[in-house]
Order: sequence, then C-alpha cells, then structure tokens
Amino acid sequence: MNWTLEVVIVPVSDIDRAKAFYADRLGFAVDHDTAFGDDVRIVQLTPPGSGCSIVIGKGAVPEMPPGSLRGLQLVVPDIRKAHALLVERGVDVTDVQKIGENPHPVPDPLDNVGFVFFDDPDGNGWAVQQISSRG
Repeated sequence: MNWTLEVVIVPVSDIDRAKAFYADRLGFAVDHDTAFGDDVRIVQLTPPGSGCSIVIGKGAVPEMPPGSLRGLQLVVPDIRKAHALLVERGVDVTDVQKIGENPHPVPDPLDNVGFVFFDDPDGNGWAVQQISSRG
C-alpha cells in the first residue's frame, strides 16, 4: 500500500499576499482558489513537478498561528540554479550552504548536501535541498 503525502496546510495571515508570494515569486501553480461566502476560502498551490500541494486559507483549514510552520523542504536537481531563480524573483534567500558530507562520491559536491533557506511573508520556514541522484 502506498501512503502519499498530498497536502500540507501553511498558516498565513493574509491569503492574497501569501498566494502572490507562492505563485508569483516561487512559481507554484494555483490549482484552485475557492470561497464559500465570506468565512471560508481555500487556495491550493503546487510546486512545479511536485505531487504534494500546499493549502492556505481560512474557515475550513486548521487554525495555526501564521508563521508557525518550520522545516518545509523542497528538492531540486540544481541548488545553484534554484538560488539564482529565487534571487531573480525577489525572494530573500540565504546563500547556498553545504550541510554535512555526502556519503557517496558524486560529481557535484553539493549533491544531497547543498541547501538554501527562506521564509514566506509570515515567517513560515522553507529549505531547498539539491538531490540530483539518490543512493
């Protein structure tokens, strides 16, 4: 039996600001933006190539303090290109960092251990890791 993670709720204070950040700056696809009256709104966005989406909204999502989610992680095949793209799109992102040692010899010394970090406008923390090959 497969158990797939398909959706992560991201707590935000301003739905429109967060939607613009994730769609315009990070390039996530807006899967849907649905309102049910004034009290319920659900926006689902998916990173390019991902099987897991994020949901932001109000009313039908669990209440969590905006900015309280830490440790979300995206994976890319080239951390240098990802960093350049984030900078180009105006994301306040850290420099590329090497964290740890790769347990297997690989052509790129950043494979599996290259990271950048950024926060969304509410302070939810994201990491981006380079994995171009798996052991």
